[in-house]
Amino acid sequence: QVQLVESGGGLVQAGGSLRLSCAASGRIFSINAMAWYRQAPGKQRELVAGIINGGSTNYADSVKGRFTISMDNAENTVYLQMNSLKPEDTAVYYCNAAGRTTSQRAFGSWGQGTQVTVSS
Repeated sequence: QVQLVESGGGLVQAGGSLRLSCAASGRIFSINAMAWYRQAPGKQRELVAGIINGGSTNYADSVKGRFTISMDNAENTVYLQMNSLKPEDTAVYYCNAAGRTTSQRAFGSWGQGTQVTVSS
């Protein structure tokens, strides 16, 4: 079992910044990739940013240049630094991780989500 716990969401004015954190714990042997998704009311969940163990990253076009994803491999933690926030960034943000457990089973886990609200 692998658990993900997110933190750092909240209410911020447009143009402001927030930093999300997601810590993975449990029977983790290795993590291959971590990512942040978001889901706004009435919309489908979408990929915001992803990072693989080697450090390569990818971003949704809507957040490029404003958001930065990073990963602390030693702590099994992924961060999302969000700058120049816009009202359209308002959503529940979910962390995702994929890797292998100590039993060498592949896992894919989701966090419970953290609300980000950007006021205009």
